[in-house]
Amino acid sequence: MNMPIPPQTLMTGDQLGQLLRSTRKRLKLNQVDIGARLNLSQNRVSYLELHPEELSVKQLLTWCSVLGLELKLGARGAESLMLAKTEW
Repeated sequence: MNMPIPPQTLMTGDQLGQLLRSTRKRLKLNQVDIGARLNLSQNRVSYLELHPEELSVKQLLTWCSVLGLELKLGARGAESLMLAKTEW
């Protein structure tokens, strides 16, 4: 069984592409598999992994769902603040 991916802070599109690609590979899925689930060609999956800034929000959310990832948004540093508050 695969170990869960720890939460990661992404600051660039390149980091998003790397995360999508590495998670796909960790799950032993190829670009054809992902494409079939997203209704995209293998060529388009390859392109979007290299150019994730062109993903629509809908595509990104669906892609995350297929890979078992969740997308969380919040203010920068908010998680650190929450941890500090719970330690007191």
